[in-house]
Amino acid sequence: MLSSGDLVLLWSPAKGDSFLVRLSPGAAQGSHLGQMRHDDIMGMEYGDVISTNKGSPFFILRPTVGEYTRRIKRQTQVIFPKDSGFIIQHLNFGPGSTVVECGTGSGGLACVFAHFVGDGGRVVSYDRREEFSHLAESNAERWGVRDRIEFKTRDIWDGFDERGADAVFLDVQNPWDFIGAAREALAPGHRLGILVPTFNQIEKTLVSLYSFGFVDVQVLELLVRYFKTDPRRIRPDDTMTAHTGFLIFAAKACRQPDAKSLAEDASEPGRGSFPDEDEQSE
Repeated sequence: MLSSGDLVLLWSPAKGDSFLVRLSPGAAQGSHLGQMRHDDIMGMEYGDVISTNKGSPFFILRPTVGEYTRRIKRQTQVIFPKDSGFIIQHLNFGPGSTVVECGTGSGGLACVFAHFVGDGGRVVSYDRREEFSHLAESNAERWGVRDRIEFKTRDIWDGFDERGADAVFLDVQNPWDFIGAAREALAPGHRLGILVPTFNQIEKTLVSLYSFGFVDVQVLELLVRYFKTDPRRIRPDDTMTAHTGFLIFAAKACRQPDAKSLAEDASEPGRGSFPDEDEQSE
């Protein structure tokens, strides 16, 4: 049964409009289809339907972490769900893991990481801007994962405090300057993830990754296209979430091989990337 403080997603079947709401006694959610009183929602269950004062129905749904991070209060660009889900799988962490990130921003990715490390896990998030850390703390509190995140407001030119982390993620303008620091924080054999928006940044980052002996380096971009769900006219949606950034992943080896040979190997066909169709069929 829903009560004060619960987070709900109110979704309209008429227009597809939706609102992310924290229930509070005496409050109301307005829309162009009418108002919904929070007091009327309390006592109901997820999956129930409430009508506005104009008679329009809204479904009461349990919000997803992806829906939440899309709507958080922000002062910076957030990492979209299309990227964050892929990041989690390729950094290969889960309940009980320790994840270190740099570039807290509005805290969207920190909330996603904290959601999946569980109560036994830990996320350490660095940012040099105090106002960003404060906003991120507020967003983490709203999603209910504040106790799983340690926010550190400082620059990382002197490196990370952590050692043996299960995963490290960099979302900064110049990640190539911090590859060495990331290597020191990361456990051997584990993954470093990086997000950059331009080709120029990819090039500098790759040079730094190879110089510090990272292996299994991969670079990719994810595009997502939604479809209209009317059975009478199924077609792509009018808008599309296209380029938001390039993702780079690499693994920390115990030893640092010769950087020149690593770079040369990666330049050969099929190296440092997923196999193409010809290689898969062999």
